[in-house]
Amino acid sequence: MNIVAINGSPRKNGNTALCLEAAGREIQAAGVEFRVFQPGADVRPCMACYHCLNTGSLRCIRNDDGVNDIIAACIGADGILLASPVYHGGIAGGMKCVLDRLMLAAGCGVNQLHHKVGGALCTLRRSGGMETYQQLLGTMDAMEMVLVTSDYWGAVHGADRGEALRDEEGMAVAARLGRNMAWMVKVLHETSLPAPPAAQRPMMNFIR
Repeated sequence: MNIVAINGSPRKNGNTALCLEAAGREIQAAGVEFRVFQPGADVRPCMACYHCLNTGSLRCIRNDDGVNDIIAACIGADGILLASPVYHGGIAGGMKCVLDRLMLAAGCGVNQLHHKVGGALCTLRRSGGMETYQQLLGTMDAMEMVLVTSDYWGAVHGADRGEALRDEEGMAVAARLGRNMAWMVKVLHETSLPAPPAAQRPMMNFIR
């Protein structure tokens, strides 16, 4: 059993990383493997070429920034934890690039992410936390994932590196999210109920 986290911050060892450390300690204490990917600032955007979708490759045609490693890890994981700083009221640009490519390559054909456990965290200086948190949850909601929450919304305050540690409530929320995600991964692992099969949904636009 394993949970993969995506740290959408371009900062190394910043507040988003601290939140993931708090969640990760609880996940590992529960006997579930935990791995964090941090693609950084040089990740490329989705080109909407649909190569991944048309070929069923489960890979992005761009292969020079580590996103394909993230896609493969998420496909193989039991749970996915998304974490991003708030940038101007929404998720960071690099995180958006990763999620666009992950969801198209792994989720929009025969969905490889369905029924995986999902959770979300964000860090923020002042405002935009709820919008960013909901944006992360909404991404997973569209992928038929099993969404897990904490005992409060997953927004932790802190601007300068290390300030998130002073948000004691926020860090406790991150830790509880880790516990809850590990628990749900175990619940699904232990169940004998067969899961509904994944299927490719019809995709359409509204131009007629």
